[in-house]
Amino acid sequence: MMSRKGMILKEFLLTTRLAEDITEPKLQAQERRSRFVAKNGTCNVAHTNIREQGRFLMDVFTTVVDLKWPYTFLTVTMSYLCTWLLFGMIWWLIAFAHGDLDINEETFVPCVTSVQSFTAAFLFSIEVQVTIGFGGRMVTEECPSAILVLIIQNIVGLVINAIMLGCIFMKTAQAHRRAETLIFSKHAVIALRNGKLCFMFRVGDLRKSMIINATIHMQVVRKSSSQEGEVLPLNQIDIQMENPISTNGIFLVSPLIICHTITKDSPLYDVSPNTLTHHQDLEIIVILEGVVETTGITTQARTSYLADEIHWGQRFVPVVAEEDGRYCVDYSKFGNTVNAPTPHCTPREMEENHSAQDNICFSPRGTVRRRNKSMRVKPKFTLFEETS
Repeated sequence: MMSRKGMILKEFLLTTRLAEDITEPKLQAQERRSRFVAKNGTCNVAHTNIREQGRFLMDVFTTVVDLKWPYTFLTVTMSYLCTWLLFGMIWWLIAFAHGDLDINEETFVPCVTSVQSFTAAFLFSIEVQVTIGFGGRMVTEECPSAILVLIIQNIVGLVINAIMLGCIFMKTAQAHRRAETLIFSKHAVIALRNGKLCFMFRVGDLRKSMIINATIHMQVVRKSSSQEGEVLPLNQIDIQMENPISTNGIFLVSPLIICHTITKDSPLYDVSPNTLTHHQDLEIIVILEGVVETTGITTQARTSYLADEIHWGQRFVPVVAEEDGRYCVDYSKFGNTVNAPTPHCTPREMEENHSAQDNICFSPRGTVRRRNKSMRVKPKFTLFEETS
């Protein structure tokens, strides 16, 4: 008897997802090049076998700021608890050495009033460091050592408060928080602009507060080797870019299309549509830097484009339109592209053979027929008889 799978097409089984177990092997996805920089800007680099771990403790402030929030809260809590316990033990030792724990005479003057156990000493330590002062326990002038410990604990408490509050403030105001509202187009494009092949992508800012002195840098990361045979697994090559104001600085008040003209000095000089595949060893990193207008903190936003994320022969659609006397940005079209006439050859081949552009219509106006002014068309009828 023929099995059920033999009677039904494989495509039907895969699309309808029947309850039966499909024993056919699934197609394995082709291997893709690992990213050096993720789309959200994080670097895909793991640091291993670090022997000098003590260097992190030399910069405690930066180490605490770089910690994740759960570890930050744990560090803050343990710093306060440890200091409270430490000075609580010191207050208990002062009371024990002075005999405050055993003598209860009315004429006896203790170093700290109402401290006759470790619990009371711990509570007094908390009151001193956080300046609560409930009034039941206080330092007397009987012991100079107690006054010295009181001064030291106050200074230590102020230092810990300053460090912890500074760390929490820096974590909440970190530069990458502002960078989350700086967006890049998901794909980049290569198309003709002014008769030359250009690599282009779009960048925008979602906030109304501007990024001051914003600059953009681009690099190509690929595996290469030197003339001596040295292998460079992540060779970084700078890319010269052009934008609407012809400098690296941009006025990011509305989305901009950043352009890089592919010339003979460009690392993309030998790129063609056939080489833009998922297994191609090519990654273009984009770095945007600037100063946040509201906080004055320098921020940096990063993204990258792999070879299969670069679309050949397309250009971005406009997103800015004038409405009611002001310019409106439609972010729903931020990453939309349209087909553009582009030769299917490398920039090197295009420069060497200029005839590749002869059969390309660079403007849609070229397809519109225009009437020759020298030709006059005689009307089919007239209202008056023409005189000879």
